[in-house]
Amino acid sequence: MAMTTSHMPRPSFYNSHGIRFSQKPSWFRAQPRTKLNPSINIKASAGVRKEDIVIVGAGIAGLATAVSLRRLGIGSVVLEQAASLRTGGTSLTLFKNGWRVLDAIGVADTLRGQFLEIQGMAVNSEDGRELRSFKFKDEDQTQEVRAVERRILLETLASELPPETVRFSSKLGKIQSSENGETLLQLTNGTTLLAKIVIGCDGIRSPIAKWMGFSEPKYAGYSAFRGLGVYPDGQPFAANVNYIYGRGLRAGYVPVSPTKVYWFICYNSPSSPGPKITDPALLRKQAKELVNNWPEELIRLIDLSPDETISKTPLVDRWLWPGLSPPASTGKVVLVGDAWHPMTPNLGQGACCALEDSVILTKKLANAIKSGPAAIEGALRAYGEERWPRVFPLTVRANLVGSLLQWDNQLVCSIRNNIVIPKLVRLGPVLEHTNFECEPLKA
Repeated sequence: MAMTTSHMPRPSFYNSHGIRFSQKPSWFRAQPRTKLNPSINIKASAGVRKEDIVIVGAGIAGLATAVSLRRLGIGSVVLEQAASLRTGGTSLTLFKNGWRVLDAIGVADTLRGQFLEIQGMAVNSEDGRELRSFKFKDEDQTQEVRAVERRILLETLASELPPETVRFSSKLGKIQSSENGETLLQLTNGTTLLAKIVIGCDGIRSPIAKWMGFSEPKYAGYSAFRGLGVYPDGQPFAANVNYIYGRGLRAGYVPVSPTKVYWFICYNSPSSPGPKITDPALLRKQAKELVNNWPEELIRLIDLSPDETISKTPLVDRWLWPGLSPPASTGKVVLVGDAWHPMTPNLGQGACCALEDSVILTKKLANAIKSGPAAIEGALRAYGEERWPRVFPLTVRANLVGSLLQWDNQLVCSIRNNIVIPKLVRLGPVLEHTNFECEPLKA
């Protein structure tokens, strides 16, 4: 994919990547190389590339962080292990907090023109009976909900970065600290980088998180099939999120654009997620078997989904227990998004929280860079301390909501369908977590 550079006035000071700093931080330039810790079996020589900020991972978190930094006049390098942007997968639902961030970094309007605004939500039982329906604007006039294709979101973010910012086929092989506080990154392609700041955006199985002492994400007890139905002549659905609840099984679908509809099916598999399957024909067959007697439009959606959009993934999360989990940063290495706080998708907040992380971290980092190297570690710690009270409760809440919705006990499901959803659920309080203010980022 060709990347284009945004039109920005040429500034008076550039770093080594051609990106402006809002004021010239003399310490944040290439400095004489310092001898590394003897435990690192490599010498700081011409074979070691010096970088200011290295972002590991070119997913939503990584690209949003790079764009946010650029908006504040700070350059970065993004390492991506794949040979190109990983544009597989289907779509993700962004609520108003996600759109506030996209507005702040200047890409929201480009995306709004391509995706439908979702007006409301309908909840149905597996036999087609409507349990409850809501209109988002009735509860909150400021709410904004759209399902966005992951591919287009990534390509839009990447197009805001200068060419060569994202370095593909750059898989992290080893990470080590040096005695001068910088971080050594050895890539599997033989490249070695020495970075002043490392931002780990490398997903739920993050090698950087593992190096920092985080546990592996925990399987939630259920998995999800996902796909993207394509209607060349126009999809027939109203702009609503549609949920269908059964026993130990639930599904949903939401229009993405005039011709595309995202769908998912979550099913219980308590002991293990089972073997990894990539054959689309088998995935399609298994998904249809789960909802064989459910509303016909769901079956048709599965049939109309191109092979490359159908996937099956185990759902996982990691709870950041106070006093037990490591902090978000170690020295000048910090985590963003799923690398730090993977959460189940039951609140639709995984991508939204990653976007929030990116702008909060960027603001703190930009201020610290102006102050000098001694301020960097404090800024990274402050980012973690500010974000933890936000992401830990959301992770726990998403898990608990998923557990409730995945119950397979007949009595519990009857109470859920006939009392809890129709009479007790209020959409306003349910969506309070989407409140997030974010001013435009400007250098």
